Amino acid sequence: MPDTEIVLVGDKDKIDKVLTGITGELPQNLIVMHASQVIEMGEHPGQAVRRKKDASVVVAAKKVREGYCDVVVSAGSTGAAVAAAIFGVGRIPGVARPAIATPIPNLKGTTILLDSGANVDSKPQHLVQAAVMGSVYAQHVLGINNPRIGLLNVGEEETKGNEQALATHRLLKNLRTVNFCGNAEGRDILNGSFDVVVCDGFVGNVVLKFGEGLGTAIIHLLKEAVDQSGILAKLGAAMLMPALGKLKRKLDYAEYGGAPLLGINGGFIICHGSSKAKAIKNAVKRGRDLVQQKIVSHIIESMGKEGIAANDDDR
Repeated sequence: MPDTEIVLVGDKDKIDKVLTGITGELPQNLIVMHASQVIEMGEHPGQAVRRKKDASVVVAAKKVREGYCDVVVSAGSTGAAVAAAIFGVGRIPGVARPAIATPIPNLKGTTILLDSGANVDSKPQHLVQAAVMGSVYAQHVLGINNPRIGLLNVGEEETKGNEQALATHRLLKNLRTVNFCGNAEGRDILNGSFDVVVCDGFVGNVVLKFGEGLGTAIIHLLKEAVDQSGILAKLGAAMLMPALGKLKRKLDYAEYGGAPLLGINGGFIICHGSSKAKAIKNAVKRGRDLVQQKIVSHIIESMGKEGIAANDDDR
């Protein structure tokens, strides 16, 4: 990506050792910025961000706020990344709680699930803000005209759900810029009935992790069944390998790279903790998409049209 400047933030000595081991000439658009601290996975996110001012994710977020960088790509602690984004970059006006928007492959294309882990205790107004942001992202990044928005619930009827779902449904019906199509059930995430499905971060993260585990389990069970079968089954499986390879790539999180943290006044991409080179490369591309499509400006505009303004009580 010669048109994109990459700033590597972290322990400069360790980064330099890795770069030294790379054969060939390093790209001119690669910069190393030293950060002496790291926030570990087991640390309390908010406390660690406040205490470790020179942690890599804190330094990176600060550089976005200063305008030196446009996007942070982080594969560390999700909680620390969200905290660094909120405290270091700041929220978009009208957004009380940012949300992670995770792309999930469905039978027709892609469903955006949000929130998938940034906030585990969401109020109805937070879900409404997420719906507006998800609609903007689906339209401007995925190119979906008038994206269909659904509220994850236990049934499609308007009267179904807990108090949070009922209150959120009433609010979503009154939105002017969002194509709210009613309640979405769990199966709708995969059948493509909705382009964006909104839920709180607790439910969203459970759905996301269950989907990851289910995909891995199906592939494992399929291989196990073939290994225990006769020669004809193994020959048939060999013939299916190209198709299965395409399916595996479609389900592989590395193909998407990472999920945007929407609601931050700058770009922020949250990556899987086990991300390798391919995933990070694609995450950088997703971050570049956020900048090129001016997602922050579009979210601000949509919040204004809806008359949404966050206050301290919302947080």
